[in-house]
Amino acid sequence: MDGKLNAARMAVELVEDGTVLGIGSGATVEVFLNLLGERIRRDGIEVYGVPSSYQSHLAAVRNGVKVVDLFSYNELDLCIDGADQVDAKMNCIKGGGAALTREKIVASASKKVVIIVDESKLVEKLSMPVPIEIIPFAYGYVTKELGKLGSVSLRHGSGKVGPVITDNGNFVVDCDFGLINNPEDLEVKINSIPGVVENGIFPSRIVDSVIVGSKGSARFI
Repeated sequence: MDGKLNAARMAVELVEDGTVLGIGSGATVEVFLNLLGERIRRDGIEVYGVPSSYQSHLAAVRNGVKVVDLFSYNELDLCIDGADQVDAKMNCIKGGGAALTREKIVASASKKVVIIVDESKLVEKLSMPVPIEIIPFAYGYVTKELGKLGSVSLRHGSGKVGPVITDNGNFVVDCDFGLINNPEDLEVKINSIPGVVENGIFPSRIVDSVIVGSKGSARFI
């Protein structure tokens, strides 16, 4: 928790009065929003936010962020998001919370993207299974094509019978490709399969910086 907290504290300092913020999803982002809420109440600043999930939407409202959308703002000042893995070149894997499509849209719409993680998320090369959002109609075809590239499993959740359904009404599969030597090429290859909505590889071209938190401090990489 200390690493997440320290990374989130550093990220809060990047938010200025009037910032239009892209808000990612996950536990680290929720810590960030709680700290941002303290600053909003303390300093009286106004922050506008486009959340990427219902989870972050509720947390943003609870913490005094004025929720807006991409209809009102087609370009955002700053995006703060977490990641499940970050490699040595700042490529990321995201989507453990199944919000990857909206997260990538919000990140792509932002002038600056800052990923906040604790140091346990750092790896030399990406290796964890990649979350992929797919249209249910295309499930059989997409999993057949993905099976040519790696090992595929449909994600099931707790508290609900059946597969995880995203905020967009789609399925999520997790595909194990082993060690990922070229994340950018793999991202394009996955997204070229008809029926794939988006995948959880966030290549370094859309990431401006990463804040890594540890027990006693945080740093940019």
